[in-house]
Amino acid sequence: MVGNSIIRVFQSWQERSRVRSELLSMSDRQLSDIGIGRGEIDAVVRGEFVRTSRRAA
Repeated sequence: MVGNSIIRVFQSWQERSRVRSELLSMSDRQLSDIGIGRGEIDAVVRGEFVRTSRRAA
């Protein structure tokens, strides 16, 4: 149904908004601890973030 689809889209938008707000409220140190930079928050929220290994093998 169209109504259910609209509800799912709205719920998805709400969740992304909540995640973005939480990440923006974190300090740079906290973000670094989870492996992202402040400039990468929007990519994380959109699901486009690709983590690269920061440790030498």
